[in-house]
Formats: sequence, C-alpha cells, structure tokens
Amino acid sequence: MKRKCDLPIGVFDSGVGGLTVMREMIRQLPHEKIIYFGDTARVPYGSKSPNIVVHFSKQITRFLLGKQVKLIVIACNTASALALEALQGQFEIPIIGVVIPGARAAIEATQINKIGVVGTDATVRSGIYTKIIQGMQSNIQVLEKACPLFVPLVEEGFKEHPVTEEVIAHYLASMREAEIDAMILGCTHYPLLRSRIMKYLGEKIQIVNPAYETAMDIKGILAAQNLENNVAMVDTEQYVFYVSDAAEKFQEFANTVMPISVSETKVVNIERY
Repeated sequence: MKRKCDLPIGVFDSGVGGLTVMREMIRQLPHEKIIYFGDTARVPYGSKSPNIVVHFSKQITRFLLGKQVKLIVIACNTASALALEALQGQFEIPIIGVVIPGARAAIEATQINKIGVVGTDATVRSGIYTKIIQGMQSNIQVLEKACPLFVPLVEEGFKEHPVTEEVIAHYLASMREAEIDAMILGCTHYPLLRSRIMKYLGEKIQIVNPAYETAMDIKGILAAQNLENNVAMVDTEQYVFYVSDAAEKFQEFANTVMPISVSETKVVNIERY
C-alpha cells in the first residue's frame, strides 16, 4: 500500500502556461511525482465565462482525483480567480491557486505601494488581484491590464517574433507611464515573455512571477500536512503529462521550456469527467 506522501501532485492549466509553475515545482520539489493536465482542446480560458471555467475546472479536478493525487495546483490565473473557491468548497483535497502567492510577492516587492497586474480578460474582469492585494494591505494601489494576445503568441511559438514586441508595447504603454514599481505576470503563460516585457518596461519595475512563490507555498503545505516526499524517486514515470488535444504540439512546446525531457504526452477525453 502506498504511503500518502508517495502520491503524486496534480497540476492543471488551460494549455501550456502552467508548465512555468511545474518547472518551478520540479526545481523546488525534486522528489515529488507530478501529473500535469493541459486543456489544449479548450484553450484559452481567459475569454470564457466564469461558469464555463468553473465547469472545466471541476472536470479536470475529477480526472486528477482519479489519479489519486494528494494535492491539486491550479496553475492558471483565470481558473484560480474564478474556480478556486468552488473547487475548495466541493472537494476535500488541498487545492492551491497561483493568485495569492503572486499577490504576496508583489506586496513584498513594492516600495511605493503601487502595483501593476497583467492578465487575461477574465482574470482582470474578476478583479481578483486587486481584491487579494488590498485585502492584505489596503493602502496599495493596483492597476490591472488585460493582455489577451499574449497567450496565443506564446502558444503559437511567437515568443521571439518581432510582432510580439509590438503587442507588448501596445498593451504595456500605460504601465510604463504609470508610476508603478512592481508588476505581476498574472497569467502563467506570461513568464515565457518575461525578458521581452522587462526589456520594454525597464529596470525600475520589478517583475513578479507567481510560479516560484506558488512552488514554495506548495512545499509549505506538504510539510505542514506531512505529505512531503523526501525520498528520491525511483519511479520512471515521475512526471506524467496529459492533454485534451494536440499532444504532439504540446510535447514539442514543453521540450522548449521544461528542465526535463518530455518523451510522452497522453490524450484524455476530459468531457467524460
């Protein structure tokens, strides 16, 4: 019989963006087994209604629970903003999102109490970052900006394309002019554009990537609940990848960003869950 600490962690995202969170988890939690699900058939979530995002997130949670995971990470800002509370209310397993760790890191980073947030339409419309940040520290001003084209640019492999610089300038001109000194990359795809964004904004603005902070929060939760695996893995399938469509394209992309080789990606009919 498996010990509970030997069970895998489940991670899900609307597509490939959550790989930035998993990448940090691999670095910070090297002994953990991780199962990743990317909802590539239904990406992006940022343009979907809250009810649909909650519905999708519940389906994926049921799928991951079928894999006997010990903790679930919503590695998607949109789903964290819109579905975290619903999932925590329905399922007994520990479930963590990426918004709170990112908000906390931005509060620690700002010196002038003025923070920018870039995210999908749905995340920005939800106002979740403003709510969380001001709930932690009420005197902080938060400027949120939707950047919906960032996700398809990343997913289509346009990270290094000149058009990406034009889109960044189009979206972030107001952020560069505003007197902010910290900015949250409020979508897990956006860290893959981090160097381009930093180049445009300049050094005066600290860029906050919630992926690292999330990995550290997971580490703390596992330790507190005695779920942390401290023994090196001997399982050849330490990292398992599932998608709802386009496995080959996902795998090709994953191998450009992950610190491990992704040799297999399995397709799941997520509508069954």
